[in-house]
Amino acid sequence: MSASFENRVAYYTDRVAQKLDEILPPATLVPRRLHDAMRYAVFNGGKRIRPLLVYATGECLSVPEHLLDAPAVAIELIHAFSLVHDDLPAMDDDDLRRGKPTLHRHYDEATAILAADALQPLAFGVLSDIPGVPGDIRARLVKLVAGACGSRGMTGGQSLDLAAEGRSLAAEKIEHIYAMKTGALIHAAVVSATLLSDKLSPERASSIDAFGRSIGIAFQIKDDILDVEGDTEVIGKESGADERLQKASYPGQLGIDEARRRCDELLRASLEQLDDFGSDAAALRWLARFIVQRGH
Repeated sequence: MSASFENRVAYYTDRVAQKLDEILPPATLVPRRLHDAMRYAVFNGGKRIRPLLVYATGECLSVPEHLLDAPAVAIELIHAFSLVHDDLPAMDDDDLRRGKPTLHRHYDEATAILAADALQPLAFGVLSDIPGVPGDIRARLVKLVAGACGSRGMTGGQSLDLAAEGRSLAAEKIEHIYAMKTGALIHAAVVSATLLSDKLSPERASSIDAFGRSIGIAFQIKDDILDVEGDTEVIGKESGADERLQKASYPGQLGIDEARRRCDELLRASLEQLDDFGSDAAALRWLARFIVQRGH
């Protein structure tokens, strides 16, 4: 598509919101408090970066958007599940998420844990039942997302992140944590669209894979920068939380200038992986720049 992806962001965010509304149980269904909490976790003003990456990669590879809905929805459900757990007192103990009380503050800890626990299997249910997609591809999608959120991905990264609090780490160790706790799910969002493409060479698949890995780490470094420089009212959560928790963050360990430099370097590396795709990758290029240049 020739028009800027920026002009289609609202369309895609509305589309994924509609699909999420269809998938999530209504708040009027028993147990009402649990279902209401699940919806609170999902419909809380997020930018939907991960679903947008699914759709942008789909545009690059000419994958029909109706096939992209399932991974877009499933990965956003997994992301919402992870944020609820991250905010708990046993983890980061946050009071705000996207400018609203965190789920355990709005409801209670038990409800927050149960709501997050319910979002995860719902995501895999979505991936297992995609009309028009062969069973082996659905199985590969399930495996991809399961790996991204398991002990070798997001959950393992969170464990390493907690263990690193108060410690001094080298840049490569910090990036390893980032690649797991944040990058793995972003990478899965990008790669999910490649599994639905019927015209992708191994070389191009490798380039998309590398793009997803680079931009996933850049996303987390940018988050760290915003934690230092951002205003609570703008970023929607308490700024300075990384310093308060003595997180092994990129700016905290290597300085804000080096964090900016590395973030820009990863952006360049990710964009270089798209060179062979020409104008087909315009949406991914726009989204990669947005991830690194965003203000919240």
